[in-house]
Amino acid sequence: MGKTRANPARGAGDGPRRGELPDRETILRFISENPDQASKRDVAKAFGLKGDARVALKQMLRALEDEGLIERHRKLLTRPGALPAVTVLEITMRSPDGELIARPAEWPEEGGVAPAVTVRQSSDTGARGRGKGKSASAAAGLGDRVLARIFPAKSATGPAYAARVMKILDKRGGLQLGVLRETPEGGRLMPIDRRGDEFQVAPGEIGEAKDGDLVEFEPVRHGRMGLPQARISNVLGHVSGEKAISMIAIHAHGIPHVFPEDVLAEAKTAEPFSADADGREDWRDVPLITIDPADAKDHDDAVFAEADPSDDNPGGVIVTVAIADVSWYVRPGSAMDREALRRGNSAYFPDRVVPMLPERISNDLCSLREGEARPALAVKMRFNGEGRKVGHRFHRVSMRSAAKLSYQQAQAAIDGKPDDQSGPLLEPVLKPLWHAYGILLRGRTRRQPLELDLPERKIVLDAEGRVADVIVPARLDAHKLIEEFMIQANVAAAETLEQRKQPLIYRVHDTPSLAKQEVLREFLGTLGLSLSRGNVRANSFNGVLEQSRDKPYETMVSEMVLRSQSQAVYQPENIGHFGLNLQRYAHFTSPIRRYADLIVHRALVGALRLGQGGITPQEEGALEDIAAEISTFERRAMVAERETVDRLIAHHLAERQGETFSGQISGVTKAGLFIKLKDLGADGFVPISTLGQEYFIYDEAHQAIVGEKSGLGFRLGDDVDVRLVEAVPLAGALRFEILGEGRQMPSATRSYHKSGRARRSSGKRPGTRPPRGRRT
Repeated sequence: MGKTRANPARGAGDGPRRGELPDRETILRFISENPDQASKRDVAKAFGLKGDARVALKQMLRALEDEGLIERHRKLLTRPGALPAVTVLEITMRSPDGELIARPAEWPEEGGVAPAVTVRQSSDTGARGRGKGKSASAAAGLGDRVLARIFPAKSATGPAYAARVMKILDKRGGLQLGVLRETPEGGRLMPIDRRGDEFQVAPGEIGEAKDGDLVEFEPVRHGRMGLPQARISNVLGHVSGEKAISMIAIHAHGIPHVFPEDVLAEAKTAEPFSADADGREDWRDVPLITIDPADAKDHDDAVFAEADPSDDNPGGVIVTVAIADVSWYVRPGSAMDREALRRGNSAYFPDRVVPMLPERISNDLCSLREGEARPALAVKMRFNGEGRKVGHRFHRVSMRSAAKLSYQQAQAAIDGKPDDQSGPLLEPVLKPLWHAYGILLRGRTRRQPLELDLPERKIVLDAEGRVADVIVPARLDAHKLIEEFMIQANVAAAETLEQRKQPLIYRVHDTPSLAKQEVLREFLGTLGLSLSRGNVRANSFNGVLEQSRDKPYETMVSEMVLRSQSQAVYQPENIGHFGLNLQRYAHFTSPIRRYADLIVHRALVGALRLGQGGITPQEEGALEDIAAEISTFERRAMVAERETVDRLIAHHLAERQGETFSGQISGVTKAGLFIKLKDLGADGFVPISTLGQEYFIYDEAHQAIVGEKSGLGFRLGDDVDVRLVEAVPLAGALRFEILGEGRQMPSATRSYHKSGRARRSSGKRPGTRPPRGRRT
């Protein structure tokens, strides 16, 4: 007898009739139980809703979103705090039943404790393992980092989620990181994080390592009794030294940093470029130049501009952007390609770069070096006098950079201070570039992207790798020129691929969730500012930023606007880019350091039939998985880079405990205050237990903590003097105490809310931090 399929959203006989609008609880339960299949269309289909019922569903979903009970991620609806359908997990333990238990590799602090996930062990081949013939989930073990698809758990007990492993990203069996402590029996390796294991090292396996050294080691034996044995492979330096600090984040986040032998061999045997190869257009006489940071080693973009000679475009310009043709050297399925996908992007630390591609490719064969012939994929874009793009065309070319300039050199030349290198380029190259930028700026002004310009600090190291200074580099027109040219080239790439109906990976940025908008509106209301309701656009936030300009709370408002924004990600489905206010956007301009750009290059080569190295059908079929992976790897690199900066600053300040610093309150929570030091840009924490001898009220709307009796308190953006109490370099943690009792708060912030009452005993470990910036 055949089985009938039950309504997936109904309970045991008490659900709504098919075609009737369910109640709110039923809708919320359906969304919770279907995290990877809960769009508005999915909900309507599951309950058989049509006509007026669909309209009512839309209104109900909007109300649930306004109340913060659901969030919208692209078209999918999720419950706040729910895991995304695809995420990276770290397998941390076994349950009493022997099942592997994992937690998300990255989890926002404001989200509380990261949820536990049961890792399914099955004999099925987990996912597209790109050549792996065995089950990914069956091969996963303790300590592994995996990319997994998430499902709600069927059991009412145990973790709320289950996972099916799609791909093992990093095996624990490789090199690990630890700190050597010498013992009479040889040595003991201490883990760099709480979840690590201790290892024993025999006297003959210690080598040149000394007590306190940060070392890479290889596990060699796990016995039934005693500690597992290990062999030291590499000494990275003393754990107190700055040069070892970035390696902690690299290992902690599983960033691949050693190229396999087959990858290095493939790069070594790559043949130098021949300018006559593959029928390319010869552009070696076009005076394209690179403009990059002064210390840049790889150069993947070059620019040129000229007046448009066409009679049908008076006052117009032609902007040419040429990008290193990495697709010529890194072919789909090659060893270099597999490793590039495993890394996803290059990671940049104050003392080192972990590149996506071997140095022979990134810094040599593909880098657009001055005076050397190089392969490039270029786009010529025509703009009218008002900055509107009226046409573009892609070319696969041979080019030769006419000059390598730094941002400062190019800007100085335009400002009337050319040097021997930039002087000859001023009239024929630099002035036409700035003229074209002025025209494109008209289009940008009309487009009105989000103009959120928070200063970014840069750590300067001395020859010994110690922190010498922390600076805020000047934001020059030269930076903005290159940025706008690259944005337009990225738009052209997306438009061309769409016109050719070629699948691609977009760079998308969703509209801020309604819940986050409401939090921001409530906060702005306390300052007498407002954010429009309805269909918000990027310029809606620009209006708020303009209202706060030159006011004492300007930085505070900018930080809150930043926190309200969604995270930009990669995906094959286009939803536009909210922050840039663009309908179509794809990363095309940095294939040396981002895998997404390499995919777009291959798509262009294939769609425009520009020769070898185009996208393959296998890649097209895996775009969703690739996009999910590289989005995760981007976040991984961002967190590792940020943690390294924190550790460097904490190490720099470790001997200055007891000193007083000027800071600003950069975050307010029930547990205490986050402080950003004005000179160093370092972040630290003040536990609420150190603020005074009374109860403190946490006022989320005003982003403040207020003494219940005294009315004295602290608010986001307040300038404060603090004393450094503790610096923990390995954790990158700073703990401060505030000097002073705060200021008298408005009566509106003193109303008591039980949920906001924070006891003196509340606390939070030092080193936790508020949300940070997001990349476009």
